[in-house]
Amino acid sequence: MYTPPAFREDDPAIIAGIMRAARLPILVSAGADGIEATHLPLTWQEAPAPHGRLIGHLARGNPQWKSLRRGAQAMALFQAHDFYVSPNWYETKRETGKVVPTWNYEAVHAYGAVEIIENAQGLHDIVTALTDLHEARQPKPWRVDDAPDDYVASQLKGIVGIVMVIDRLIGKRKLSQNRPVADRLGVIAGLEAAGDASSAGLLRSVEPAADRPGPGPNLPPRG
Repeated sequence: MYTPPAFREDDPAIIAGIMRAARLPILVSAGADGIEATHLPLTWQEAPAPHGRLIGHLARGNPQWKSLRRGAQAMALFQAHDFYVSPNWYETKRETGKVVPTWNYEAVHAYGAVEIIENAQGLHDIVTALTDLHEARQPKPWRVDDAPDDYVASQLKGIVGIVMVIDRLIGKRKLSQNRPVADRLGVIAGLEAAGDASSAGLLRSVEPAADRPGPGPNLPPRG
């Protein structure tokens, strides 16, 4: 992932937050069959050190798991918040006109080898962890054990579990850090006027803070 210094994120807590906030990561692998990708829920777990691991599952009918079992290189792509930035929001537009649109976002790329899990207990543990995480938001959380045992066992036969121990993480928060303070304040105002208060709040949280001097007008890097 192209990551200019202004946008690179190395704080483990922030990186973990981005991975948790990403609703549907993408698992990408490259093997003898070429490049394959699957959108799927993945849960980040803090252990083992230093980067933790990801757990999830693939449909048994999805051929990607077979290339992963053969040792294909894999990466997981997490994208949290993102929003469009209009040049009309920049003070620099009024001063020089030398501005272009851009897109702000938070992303993490995680790399590692994937272990395939096929035993019933391992699969049950994975789907229980995933279910408990996402059902926690419900007023009355559903649990895997709410379904009949024989039905759960039959469903487990249709999936394979995946466990990726992460050996490398790249974090990126492209949130207008490279813009002058006046432009950053303009983006915040534009987002608030558009009704996107959450994006405006996110922009306020990123250094350099709005009360610090900016670097002067410039064109934002793409990507």
